[in-house]
Amino acid sequence: MVTKPEIVASLEESRRRTLGLLAPVPDEGQRAQVSELMSPLCWDLAHIGHYEELWLVRELAGEPPIDVTFDDVYDAFKHPRRDRPALDILDARGGREFDAAVRARALAILDRLELDNGDPLLDGGFVYGMVVQHEHQHDETLLATLQLMDDFAHPAADGDDTTASAAAAPRISLPHDVLVEGGDHVLGTDTDPWAYDNERPARVVVLEPYRIDTTAVTNAAFSEFVDCGGYDDAAYWSDEGWAWRKEAGLVAPQYWRRDDDTWVRRRFGRTEPVPPDEPVQHVCWYEADAYARWSGARLPTEAEWEVAAQGTPVAGADLWRERDRRFAPAPVGTSVDVVSDHGARGMLGGVWEWTASDFLAHPGFRAFPYREYSEVFFGPEYKVLRGGSWATHPTAVRTTFRNWDFPIRRQIFAGFRCARDA
Repeated sequence: MVTKPEIVASLEESRRRTLGLLAPVPDEGQRAQVSELMSPLCWDLAHIGHYEELWLVRELAGEPPIDVTFDDVYDAFKHPRRDRPALDILDARGGREFDAAVRARALAILDRLELDNGDPLLDGGFVYGMVVQHEHQHDETLLATLQLMDDFAHPAADGDDTTASAAAAPRISLPHDVLVEGGDHVLGTDTDPWAYDNERPARVVVLEPYRIDTTAVTNAAFSEFVDCGGYDDAAYWSDEGWAWRKEAGLVAPQYWRRDDDTWVRRRFGRTEPVPPDEPVQHVCWYEADAYARWSGARLPTEAEWEVAAQGTPVAGADLWRERDRRFAPAPVGTSVDVVSDHGARGMLGGVWEWTASDFLAHPGFRAFPYREYSEVFFGPEYKVLRGGSWATHPTAVRTTFRNWDFPIRRQIFAGFRCARDA
């Protein structure tokens, strides 16, 4: 059973992370919009507080809002990201003050609440876990926005001695892929108190045997696809993917460019050689699918991914968090990899991994506590990503956690691994 001190500690940790990520950015920089794909940083900051107020103040205690107009301004469904700079949003200072005022009220309410009182929102501290995960998810969004700020070099992205020692960890000779036996497998969860509605309920699926890459596809491997003309041959692309490749002018992963004979990338305001042993990231689903076809493989289904990842420990998956460490995934195939029961490595906390599956409800799905978290997104427009990235906080890193996005998205910290029929 989760305790009140544990809830307070989780809330405080998420807020420290939010404010720490934004602290180096000048307030005027937090008001600017760097891409129509992303909100101004200060919109996300105040949206975090508004969401907390909705659930931990108004829903739990019936208290009035600080400002009722925020119900419109910070409603993510009413206003697309491209339109948010024109709204009457709080600036960075105002966002910090609003968040602090909401937090003070939320903690006072928590102090007098009885947990596990029969209210499903409070069972296992669920609503607090939902708010904590929401803030951490927006922190990852903040990191994606910071990555798009080409003229701002975030000081925490430089890393430290821990970065160097992790990068220098001994390499391990690994098989290209691992076998996952067919049969009955349990997916989803009925027991994780902070799991979202789309992870529930647990159910049994029957899978044929298959093979899945031991590690995520690396920058080195993906560069072979690029250098062999993979972006120029329609045979490797779906019809929709080829149309998008031409429309968007895709020639390499986002942030990559050629410098003489070397691939370099732009990362948090700095240019560096592309590290060959890191998982490739900032590729869309269409690029991942094309690479898989080029290599004679396919993307794993969502069920195949989850089964292959089972048993991967979360502890250790957060090696390269932003606590004075480099903003990047760890190299693959080292002694610090986290390993699943099936021998697959790095399936949690490296890069989000695209799967072949559309984002659909599990059989028996029930929306809770609101339809807009999952249900309104179900359908073939979205592809499922799994595993979390280096930018994902451990509270949202688990084998059952489901992420989703449009197959054209590249600003997210997403890569992939391939699968094959056994």
